[in-house]
Amino acid sequence: MTPPEGFAADARVFEDPWQAQAFALVVELHARGAFTWSEWAAALSAQLHGPDHGGGESYYAAWLAALETLSVGKGLVDSPALARRKADWAQAYAHTPHGEPVELRAAGDLKRGAYSER
Repeated sequence: MTPPEGFAADARVFEDPWQAQAFALVVELHARGAFTWSEWAAALSAQLHGPDHGGGESYYAAWLAALETLSVGKGLVDSPALARRKADWAQAYAHTPHGEPVELRAAGDLKRGAYSER
């Protein structure tokens, strides 16, 4: 496959793996009928043009925020569950040694202090 004009054959589309994962999740949720492209475009536009974007955030940070907002709005996840999962990832990240992959432990592990041992 030939890259679009102006792009090098080895150009990276995403800066980080999480960006590709967020992109793929949006595509998959749309394919499963969770939302329309019009709904997605409105959610992303609201993030990009909203007061919380701040201009310094990356495009994919706005993409992720739009995904979270749309997922809650469509009832795919509730706000408390989303907040808990984000907190779990933040804790896992904070307790993972530099250079190691960040892994989310089972909820029971969090209660037993699995991250405090690292």
